Amino acid sequence: MTTTLRPAGPEERLPDGGRGRRWLVCANGRPVGGLHTSAHPHGARCTGRIDHLEITEGRRRGRGTVAALAAEEVLRSWGCYRVEVTVPVESTEALALAHLLGYTETNRKLAKELRQPPAPAPNLTVRPISAADFPQWLAATKAEYRAHLVLAGLTERQAHERCEADHAQLLAAGPATPGVALRRLLAHGEPVGSLWLALHDGRLADGRPLAWVMTVEVDAHARGNGYGRELMLTAERECLAAGIRDLGLNVYTANEPALRLYASLGYRITRRVLAKPL
Repeated sequence: MTTTLRPAGPEERLPDGGRGRRWLVCANGRPVGGLHTSAHPHGARCTGRIDHLEITEGRRRGRGTVAALAAEEVLRSWGCYRVEVTVPVESTEALALAHLLGYTETNRKLAKELRQPPAPAPNLTVRPISAADFPQWLAATKAEYRAHLVLAGLTERQAHERCEADHAQLLAAGPATPGVALRRLLAHGEPVGSLWLALHDGRLADGRPLAWVMTVEVDAHARGNGYGRELMLTAERECLAAGIRDLGLNVYTANEPALRLYASLGYRITRRVLAKPL
């Protein structure tokens, strides 16, 4: 049997300036599944995504493999230099297919339903990142993000372009961006770390609001003192004060200390993100 893709509708223009399209997966011209591809600009280049792939008839016949390879060709023709897939943690078959096709896990999405955390130690205080402090904080945050992107497989140029595009979108009004909490942690009055929290990032499947930890950074000289844990507890307090009981975050697979910290705080893996160059 010949497995091919057939457009299931017109091409979509995405809010970030990218493009997307739904496809039918066909075996000898007969629909047996569907998928969705999208391309997202980051500077002069685009990251491709296979957002959805489902085989509804004739599974285990290689149709998913052929459909994914065909989707990669679509994304390559759209000028994408890289393709990403997000796999729910319970979908073991999809994860096995991604590994078979040469995808490598780059990061994980975690989540937690919140309970009231303990109060901070007396020597610790939290204050907003001011407009005067914002440029220095932003430069350090961008440098850390670029480094993680390079570790995840991007070139220096690709990492720079993606970093600039993402921060321009997510912090359009700097420290005054609506729905954003930027906080500095101080120990004995001295800065030791920072938090970037998006309070209205999205919603869960049942409609509950979901906040998102964008960054948690502990200054190099202050690491190993539990400040990362305190910053995460600060994020949880901010969420509960805003009436939000669910918090999510992204962690890079190579960041083993962070993975251990989040596990100890009760965060669970919900999705895995994998990527490969095109």
